[in-house]
Amino acid sequence: MNVMTRSHLHQKVASIFIMTILCCLTSKLFSQDYRRWQMNQDGSISWEINNNIPHNDHIEMSGKRISCVLRYGVAADGSFHSTRSLVWPMLRTIPNNTHASLTRQFALDGFELVTVNYKPIVSEKVISITIKGTLLVKSIAGNNLELTREYFPSTTLPGYCEVYTIKNTSKNGCFVEIPKSKNIYSTDPAKGTEGSYALHVDIFNEGNYKLQTNDSISFSVFYSGVKANEQVPAVDVNTEKAKRLELIHEVWNNLVLETPDTVLNREFAFAKIRAAESIFETKGGPMHGPGGESYYAAIWANDQAEYIGPFFPYLGYDYGNKAALNAYLHFARFINNDYKPIPSSIIAEGTDIWDGAGDRGDAAMIAYGAARYALVSGDTKKAAQLWSLIEWCLEYCRRKLNKEGVVTSDSDELEGRFPSGNANLCTSSLYYDALISAIYLGEDLGKGKMQLTLYKEQAVKLKSAIEKYFGSKIGGFDTYKYYKENDTLRAWICIPLTMGIYERKAGTIAALFSPELWTQDGLASLAGDKTFWDRSTLYALRGVLASGETDKALNFLHYYSNRRLLGDHVPYPVEAYPEGNQRHLSAESGLYCRIFTEGLFGIRPTGLNNFNFTPRLPSSWSRMSLRHIRAFDHDLDIVIEREDGKKKVTISEGDKVLITKFIKDGEIVKVNLLNGVTR
Repeated sequence: MNVMTRSHLHQKVASIFIMTILCCLTSKLFSQDYRRWQMNQDGSISWEINNNIPHNDHIEMSGKRISCVLRYGVAADGSFHSTRSLVWPMLRTIPNNTHASLTRQFALDGFELVTVNYKPIVSEKVISITIKGTLLVKSIAGNNLELTREYFPSTTLPGYCEVYTIKNTSKNGCFVEIPKSKNIYSTDPAKGTEGSYALHVDIFNEGNYKLQTNDSISFSVFYSGVKANEQVPAVDVNTEKAKRLELIHEVWNNLVLETPDTVLNREFAFAKIRAAESIFETKGGPMHGPGGESYYAAIWANDQAEYIGPFFPYLGYDYGNKAALNAYLHFARFINNDYKPIPSSIIAEGTDIWDGAGDRGDAAMIAYGAARYALVSGDTKKAAQLWSLIEWCLEYCRRKLNKEGVVTSDSDELEGRFPSGNANLCTSSLYYDALISAIYLGEDLGKGKMQLTLYKEQAVKLKSAIEKYFGSKIGGFDTYKYYKENDTLRAWICIPLTMGIYERKAGTIAALFSPELWTQDGLASLAGDKTFWDRSTLYALRGVLASGETDKALNFLHYYSNRRLLGDHVPYPVEAYPEGNQRHLSAESGLYCRIFTEGLFGIRPTGLNNFNFTPRLPSSWSRMSLRHIRAFDHDLDIVIEREDGKKKVTISEGDKVLITKFIKDGEIVKVNLLNGVTR
């Protein structure tokens, strides 16, 4: 017996030793800033090609009437290759379901059509690839030519642009032939909701050119898609590029993050692009769509109502705010006296719905997002428009409470990919925050005291029920079970932290950052599983920061941001893996930005002109700021800095200083923008 005990002890010690070594190695790996790409002074990122080939990647870029998933790469011999998958969201196909956007892939490179000195261009070597709203490829061909390619969508037209430039670097002149080409693809009329569609591939600036030393010539390829009775839009590719860069400039110059960590600043700037660009001009109004070659001209209760909608008022992008309001009003069409479930998704430009997963807790998602959007917008008219939707969703959730006081649903936002039981942690947490927001909003809208008191009572009871029903020890951590029968750690244990529920903060954070859940790509959806969805990592980082574990969160935030911005798949947060192969779905970029607005700066709207904020300045930073915050119908700058060993808060609007105050760590600053009052 003693021998067996001793043997068992040796095994246990050995096991602990191995786990310690693995943890150390893992920690070392995660702490390293692996970078394929580098940051440039002009705000771009670039990949300087050296021995790190072959390598392939993909990026999505969108305009109001088209989206492109560009798959590109550099082969082992240094040559460039690409395939563009073009999606026309408003060219609907049959059956007209969620995924019914006309999509075509084209692989022909513009340089393959060109001759130089009456021969094809050969022996190309890529020098660099640069991203900043467009994708720019620079190459050389022998000692004679410099080649550039630039890819970007039109902001307003149903078209996608590629600009090719040839520069003669030889000592002798050369002859360049650019062919005239106007190709038309007519789609099968039986497969389009409006018959056949015409896809045009046009070359502009064709002709014969003699280039002297250091002369250059550019031509462009424009892909467009129209209905049979429509004319191909007149296009000037240079104008389209200017409009694209103007959009990038507008987005980058609102809601500007300034910290000592340049990786965070840059990833934040890029995330704003992806969050803002993926909005489509449908017959049902502007609709923000996730993208990913699958999700367009449609809205979802999670992606649009919960994730991205509450973000747009901070950014101040007018078209984004219109899309958010439009999404909530579309959902409002489905409120009913019988309290039948609201659809998970409104598809096909607003003409149909998808509810294939049943009730996913959609009413809680919508109430949470609509209430926060209304508050941050600072617009009484918008808030009044949305009140009936918020009110209905809250009542729907109340009617779905089980005997233990938490909200029941058929599934959750992962739609059965992982078990969620009859009642899950996400839905009840969202409902809790929605009640809190509704109280603030209702007070500003002059709603009845009895109704708001009832919401307060319901919130108190719900918070207690969440603790009793979901609070548990899982995997040795005092955290939450995701549903009643759950016995394995789940990434979504993070969500109470984002809703201001901190009772199990220590155990939850320890679990999130343990080897059980944290992987090289952020949080595993389920402990021990290779699957990850970025959205849970983004929620977790926001929640940990909001809870005050600033330095711990910062390490993981930097690691994650560095990987997404400068690693092997850039430059945006992604959806998931293996599903979708890390598509650049756009709402995840909104969630990334909310790590800073609601996590690092701790902004919590408490009225149409009021907010609380709890800034979390890391111990290694002397200063951080968030400038041109367009929330609450203002244009605010918030600066946090260390001064004489204290934290100084300054809030200003233009040249006018509204608030200056010294605070302690974790102190809540209460701001009333009507009179600049702070408490």
